[in-house]
Amino acid sequence: MNRRPIRRIIALAAILLSSMALSPGVSASALSPQEAAGPRVEPGLAQKLAGGAHVRVNVVTKARADLPAAASAGQVLQTLSVLPVVTLRADQAALDRLAAQPGVVSVSEDRPVPPTLGQSIPLIGADRTRAAGLTGEGSAVAVLDTGVAVNHPFLGGRVVAEACFSPIDPDYSATSLCPNGADQQDGLGSADSESGPCADAALDCDHGTHVAGIVAGDGEGLDGDDGSGVAPTADIVAIQVFSKFDSEDFCGLGGTPCVLSFTSAQLAGLEKVRELNGELPIVAANLSLGGGRNTAPCDGDPRKLAIDNLLAAGVATVVAAGNDGYTDAISAPACVSSAIAVGSTTNDDAVSSFSNRGPLLDLFAPGTDIISSVPGDAWRSMSGTSMAAPHVAGSLAVLRQAFPTASVTELESMLKENGRSISYPGATTPRIQLDDAALGATPRPGPDQYFNTRGRILDSVQLSANSSMSVQVAGVAGLPATGIRAVALNIAAKGDWFNSGSLAVYPSDEAEPESNVLFYDSSRYTSTMVIAKVGADGKVKVVNRSGAPVRVTLDVHGHTRAAADAAVGGTYMPISPVRPAERTVIPAWGNVQLATSSMSGVPASGVDTVALTVMVKSAATGTIRVYAAGDIYPIDANIDYPANTAAQFFTIVKPGPDGKINLHNLGAGTVEISVDVSGYYTSAQRGSTTRAIRPASVAKAVTITAGGTRVLRFTGVPDIPSSGVAAVGLSVAAKASAAGIVSVVPQSGPNTARVVAYPANKDTSGFTTAALRQDGTVVLRNEGTSQVTVSVDAYAYFPAR
Repeated sequence: MNRRPIRRIIALAAILLSSMALSPGVSASALSPQEAAGPRVEPGLAQKLAGGAHVRVNVVTKARADLPAAASAGQVLQTLSVLPVVTLRADQAALDRLAAQPGVVSVSEDRPVPPTLGQSIPLIGADRTRAAGLTGEGSAVAVLDTGVAVNHPFLGGRVVAEACFSPIDPDYSATSLCPNGADQQDGLGSADSESGPCADAALDCDHGTHVAGIVAGDGEGLDGDDGSGVAPTADIVAIQVFSKFDSEDFCGLGGTPCVLSFTSAQLAGLEKVRELNGELPIVAANLSLGGGRNTAPCDGDPRKLAIDNLLAAGVATVVAAGNDGYTDAISAPACVSSAIAVGSTTNDDAVSSFSNRGPLLDLFAPGTDIISSVPGDAWRSMSGTSMAAPHVAGSLAVLRQAFPTASVTELESMLKENGRSISYPGATTPRIQLDDAALGATPRPGPDQYFNTRGRILDSVQLSANSSMSVQVAGVAGLPATGIRAVALNIAAKGDWFNSGSLAVYPSDEAEPESNVLFYDSSRYTSTMVIAKVGADGKVKVVNRSGAPVRVTLDVHGHTRAAADAAVGGTYMPISPVRPAERTVIPAWGNVQLATSSMSGVPASGVDTVALTVMVKSAATGTIRVYAAGDIYPIDANIDYPANTAAQFFTIVKPGPDGKINLHNLGAGTVEISVDVSGYYTSAQRGSTTRAIRPASVAKAVTITAGGTRVLRFTGVPDIPSSGVAAVGLSVAAKASAAGIVSVVPQSGPNTARVVAYPANKDTSGFTTAALRQDGTVVLRNEGTSQVTVSVDAYAYFPAR
């Protein structure tokens, strides 16, 4: 059955009520000075009532003793058993009476709002907490939403309590979604989204089931899901707080019917949470509804008292920040200062384009393309800050199991203090890293970690003119047969028949890029290393852009995997560039060693591999091999160097057990080397993973004057997030009328990081991993004596830790 399109606006309602026994005379003791001074009437409400209109309003009073006077001002639609709140149908005269009553704190419209819309689980480390036995057992999370498909196998019978609050109001075209047709229903079956009006697929009541699955879905033994939720043994309290609307005034043009939630229904649902919290171990209430644009705390919101009461009772209110794309504001009630406001990030740790954000935001969590349960024992991908919020709610259940005596405020602080910082204009907000919060920062196996591997894939294979070939990578040269995401590929090429040209390398299942990774001629095997993304079939494509054949040799120096390996792989730690060798001479057929202990910024232990660039120059030709001290002599050369011309190569090399690296000169003459170290990979601490991408242009044929610089910006570069990036893997092609060097200027430190040594009048390329400066840029410097033209392409990025 086709689903009718429904406008999706994300908002959240975060209202949690205390389980402490409040007397019938409970007062709004947490009122702000402004609230205590007099009634706060929602801006614009009086204008809406002009001309004889009637609207639903929520009236908050100072104490329950003030409710009868407030109720007399209009038609009573709902009263609550604990909170000093009454819902009325009011006109202008009623509003005037309420504004004059000293016991009234605030009057706001009971505005109906809509709901919002397994890579995220490893991203936040919830797979690791689950493996450690932290699954949220012993806690429950309340989901105030569109109901839950209580019999979905993903939820495993763990919906332990239900209630429905679904106002009926003909003036709003609102009818009940409770299975019994009344405006309220309690007990088992009352929030089942596969019963009653919600069973009609045209209403799209899937949202609550999707949220519940993110919190506590358990996919063990099931087909068709995308793993498990954050807290797969936590219980769910399902509370339906939506009504069915049949008016385009509320649903939008062509959007009827739709499901929307009155604030009064949310208040009633939150009182139910308070009641149930006395008998169930509820750690959080998750709300994904709301609206508005708030740049300051909205503590005049009628839900503030409920949120405060629940917080005092040990229940956190987790609220989605909204999906309007505001860069400096969030929706209500996420803006309530005692709620936990959650924004959305992508699986690449970029801020989701739709996510509200700004100084009021408390946390980020994954919210883009999240697969979870929906009614009909099915699965669906949804995106929104309301997909991010349940990651936080489930995390609180996991942390409660790990730290049973900690307060929810302390658990929230653990998520903030152990999160991965996401910076964007105006603020920096932590993205939750649950495993760090629950288990500490000990590295764990995960996708995109780097493993040292060295072997030959192709040996001087001829590639015809203007043609391409697919090269099998997975299962070759000691690489795993499946699951390869990227390889550190040393590419060497020599033109046949006095031919020169260029090569491109890219994943086999993606479109050919414009970029060239290597320029070659017939004089020698020119070479470069690049971090190359591998296709899903385990292959890369190599393209010869020349009118004559070329000989190609491919050597692998490392790889990353699409899923966690059994072992912990290396993560990248960029450093301010250091130069452990400057014009050091290696004798003919000789060897020098570099010690990691001489590389400032590189630790004395725990270093898996080191990323470095070597500049070479000799009066004769030869080759250089770089490898771990103590390892067998490798068959592959890093570079064949020409006579009387500076050349360079990039490599990622393993140090020996003594922390030393060999550089061997296989040549009849001496060679002079200079070495720049830009970072290292380690499995001993958490760093940045290696995210290979299809080659993407950063700058094309731009000029840099002699001694000048060029700023590279990555905004809009395909597949590179707009924030949260620590470093990038760049290929730089250069050409000038006189020889020179292009280098990267770091944020600080005395040394540049050299990338490419270019001879006169010849296209030359080099690769590097460049740390981003504080403003998110990379600066190139031309160290030559003439103007140089450069083109820059990105092949990988490294997300900030």
